[in-house]
Amino acid sequence: MTDQQFLYQEKQQYFAQCGRGIEEFAAEELAELGAGNPEPAYRGVYFTASKTVLYAVNYCSRISSRILAPLVHFGCHTEKVLYRKAMEIDWSRFLSPDQTFAVFANVSGSQINHSKFAALRVKDAIADFFREKTGIRPSVDTREPDLWVNLNLRDNFATISVDTSGGALHRRGYRKSSVPAPLQETLAAAVIRISGWTGETPLVDPMCGSGTIPAEALMAYCRVPAGFRREKWGFTRLPDFDGKVWRKVKQDADGLVRPLPDGLISGFDIDGRAVDAASENLSEIPGGDRVQLRRRDFHDLKGFRGVTIVTNPPYGVRLGEQQYAQRTIRDFGDFLKQNCTGSTAWILCGSVGLMKHIGLRTSKRVPLFNGPLETRLVKLDLY
Repeated sequence: MTDQQFLYQEKQQYFAQCGRGIEEFAAEELAELGAGNPEPAYRGVYFTASKTVLYAVNYCSRISSRILAPLVHFGCHTEKVLYRKAMEIDWSRFLSPDQTFAVFANVSGSQINHSKFAALRVKDAIADFFREKTGIRPSVDTREPDLWVNLNLRDNFATISVDTSGGALHRRGYRKSSVPAPLQETLAAAVIRISGWTGETPLVDPMCGSGTIPAEALMAYCRVPAGFRREKWGFTRLPDFDGKVWRKVKQDADGLVRPLPDGLISGFDIDGRAVDAASENLSEIPGGDRVQLRRRDFHDLKGFRGVTIVTNPPYGVRLGEQQYAQRTIRDFGDFLKQNCTGSTAWILCGSVGLMKHIGLRTSKRVPLFNGPLETRLVKLDLY
C-alpha cells in the first residue's frame, strides 16, 4: 500500500479553485506562473505542473482560492462505495493519527445529494483507516487542520483530493483589522487584473474601506508574492514534497519584490475607523507605508486627472441600506463626470441594479460574483 500512486503523481494535473466569473483570468494567471494546459471549468481551472510550478502557483497566485491535488477518481452512486474508496487511500502518507484533518465537499447532480453527509462519510473513512491501522482516530479540526481533504462529487463521479494550499488562499495574512463586509482579497486582485492597471498611472480608491483594493494593487505592482505572510502550506504534506525545491521557489519569488514609488497608490474613506484599519493592514505589506491614506468624503475631494480609479462602493444588501447605496453611487457618478476627466474608472457594483444609478455610459461590464452575490465590474472612460 505504501507504493500507491496517486492521480496527481500519474498525470501531474491539479485543480485551482476560484470564484465564479474569474475562471478565464485565473487560467491566464496560471499560465504566467508556468502552469501547462490551463483549462477553465466551473469555478476553477485544471492545469498541469511540475513541483516547482505547483509551489510557485500556491505562493504567487493572487486570484486562485485553493489548489487541489487529486488522489483518486471513481464512479460513485452510493455512500458505501464512497466510504470504501476513501478507506483504500493510504492516509498515513499525508497524516499521522495524532494530527488533525477536515473534509469539505462539493456535490451536484448525484445520487448522494447532501454535501455535509458526503463529507461525513469521507471523514469516517479516514478516521476508520487510522483506527484499524493504529488503534487511534485522528481528530477533526474545521478551522486550522493539519490536512484539508476535498471531495468533489459531480454526476455520480467522485474525486478525492488534498488541498495543497493548506486553507483558503484569500487569507493572505495582512488583514489584521476589518470593517463590515470587506471585499475578499482574491476578488480585489481579480478586479486589479481585469482593469489592466500595471502602474503607468496613479491608482486611487475613493471608498477604500479596510484597504483591500490598495493592498492588492500594492502587492501586484511591487510583485510581493500573495502568500508571503502565510506560514503553513498543504503541499508540505504531500509524500513527494521537496523542501529544497520549495526554498528555491520562495527565494526566487521574494527576490523579484520591488519598491513602491511615492504617490502611485492612494485611498480615501469617509469612515475614520476604516482608514485606521486600512493603515494597519497595509503596514503588514512591504511598501505599505508608501500608500497614501486619508479620511475624506469623496464629495470633498478636488478630483483626479489622468488616474485609474478602482473602487467598491457600498452595496446596500439590507433593505434599509439600498437607498443610501443608490444615492452614493449616483453622487459618485456625478463626481467622476465633473472632477475626473482624462481618467478611467472601474467600479465594482455590488448588485446589477446599482449600475443604472451611476448615470454614466459604461464601456465594459464584467459579471463577477462576490460569494453568492452577483455583481458587475463596470468601466467608465471619463473624457
